Amino acid sequence: MAGKHISLTAKDGGTFRGYLATPASGKGPGIVLCQEIFGINAYIREVADQYAAEGYTVLAPDLFWRMLPDVELGYSQAEWERAFDFMKRFDVDKGIEDIGVAAAALRTRSESTGKVGALGFCLGGKLAYLTAARVNVDASVCYYGVGLEQLLGEAKNIKCPMVMHFAEKDRFSSMEAYNKVKDHFKSRPEIEIYLYHGVDHAFARTGGEHYDKASAMTAHARSMALFKKALG
Repeated sequence: MAGKHISLTAKDGGTFRGYLATPASGKGPGIVLCQEIFGINAYIREVADQYAAEGYTVLAPDLFWRMLPDVELGYSQAEWERAFDFMKRFDVDKGIEDIGVAAAALRTRSESTGKVGALGFCLGGKLAYLTAARVNVDASVCYYGVGLEQLLGEAKNIKCPMVMHFAEKDRFSSMEAYNKVKDHFKSRPEIEIYLYHGVDHAFARTGGEHYDKASAMTAHARSMALFKKALG
C-alpha cells in the first residue's frame, strides 16, 4: 500500500510535509503517527501503511522540518549521531503544536471519519503522551516513551484513554521510571500500562537490533484494541 505526501500549514507560518496512508476503503478513523528520532523514514512509513491496512487513515507529520525538512535516517552509527543531534535541538512544544495541526487536518479530511488518535515510538512515544495532554485526540498509544516520569505534571490534562508500552531492559529509560509512571496512574483504569520482560528499547521496530516479534505482536494487539474501542 503506497501512501502519499501532503502539505500542512504550521500555526506560526511555514509549511511542512506529512505522509498520509489511507485504507483500501478510502476512509477510516484517523491516527497521527509521531516519529522516532530518525524522521519519516521507511520504518515509520511501514507502520503507517500497516495501520492503514487495518482500516485507519494515518498521517505522519515531519516534525523536524524547522531544523531540516524531510529528514529520513537509517540506523548506522553516523545516522544515529545525526538523529541524536536533531533530538537535542528539537523544540518539543513546537512539535506538539505541529501534531495538533496534523490532528485537526485529519478530523476534516474526506479520508477520515472524524475521530483521531495518536501513536508514537521512542521520541514519538513521549510526543504521543504529550499529545494526549495537550491536543484534542480520542485515544493515544505510547511505545517506550523516554522521560515520561518527568512529565507527570501533565497527567491531569489527559482526558482520553491511553495505552503505554514499556521495555524492561530499555537502555534509554529505567525500571524506576516505569514504576513512577505506573504508580502515578494506578487509580486511572483508562490508562493501560504494560511492561514487556526481557526486551530493550525499540522492541517493536521490525528489522531492528532489538526487535522481539512476540512482544511486538502482543503490544500491537493491545494498541489495536484501544483504537478499535475509542475510534472505531
